[in-house]
Amino acid sequence: MKKIIVGFIFLFVFSLSYTQVKLDDFGRIILNSYLSDKLELSTEVKNTLLTKLDQISSSNGMGGSHVNPRFIITANILVGSKDVIAGPPQMIALNIEISLFIGDAIENTIYSTIILKAKGVGTNENKAFIDALNSINPKNKDISDFILEGKTKIINYYSSKCDFILKEAQSLVNQDKYEEAICKLSIIPDVCKECYFKSQDTLSSIYQKKIDNDCKNKLTQAKSVWGTQQTQQGAEKALEILSQIKPSASCQSDVKSFLKLMNDKLIANEKAEWDFKMKQYKDALELEKLNANVYKEVAIEYLKNQPKIITYNNIYWR
Repeated sequence: MKKIIVGFIFLFVFSLSYTQVKLDDFGRIILNSYLSDKLELSTEVKNTLLTKLDQISSSNGMGGSHVNPRFIITANILVGSKDVIAGPPQMIALNIEISLFIGDAIENTIYSTIILKAKGVGTNENKAFIDALNSINPKNKDISDFILEGKTKIINYYSSKCDFILKEAQSLVNQDKYEEAICKLSIIPDVCKECYFKSQDTLSSIYQKKIDNDCKNKLTQAKSVWGTQQTQQGAEKALEILSQIKPSASCQSDVKSFLKLMNDKLIANEKAEWDFKMKQYKDALELEKLNANVYKEVAIEYLKNQPKIITYNNIYWR
């Protein structure tokens, strides 16, 4: 009778390191390798299994950093038989079944499954497990078909849910949660062409609202600083705040008027250093205009500031 190594998953806790997020991983479908804490295997065997899941994803074009944590590849292991081979040295032989799943961990949906059989031999059970896992070829046709099925269903998810995702993003904008809205739209894969292009149109308007809102707030802060310290030092502090405003923000004319006001009030012996600071500010604006990854950078910054542990409830594989 087969020994069950891990049962169904009822609670899924996914730990992410957002510092690993890369610009190149936006616009791609990425699978996050995950193993349940209920998997009764040694740390060494679990690490080998996680590595194998990573290899399977990467070999089939779905590996990368944790941009979007909702889509996962996970595994369940059953032991079919365990035999002791007389030595010396004594050896352990295992026949195991590895069930792989691709799914949506938030909506509790399985997109694709496959069962792999493997044999392993080692001087102890751990080594026999590792030998069996290492024998799995990530580019095996059945595995490639399994990945393709999962990818196709993820694409179908975005196609069918696109309008809902766009409405969610707009709802976040209405709550002034611009970074979260931008992140939600930035992770839509470019292979989901219709939804991707819709999201790009929406992203442009959301980003403009974000930088306009930022501009308004920064200008208010700068005026407050200048109002309490109308000196060279106060002007520099205000300028440091203003330098964070994006060049395409709609309140740039107000910013220029305020800069002129400060400039006119500075006394002659302070003008030289102030002019230098003004040049630095203008150079920074020009450099900012060259930035082609503004949406993705906003999304990355949002992800970095999120809690490191995300908990999904009511997760189980049927």
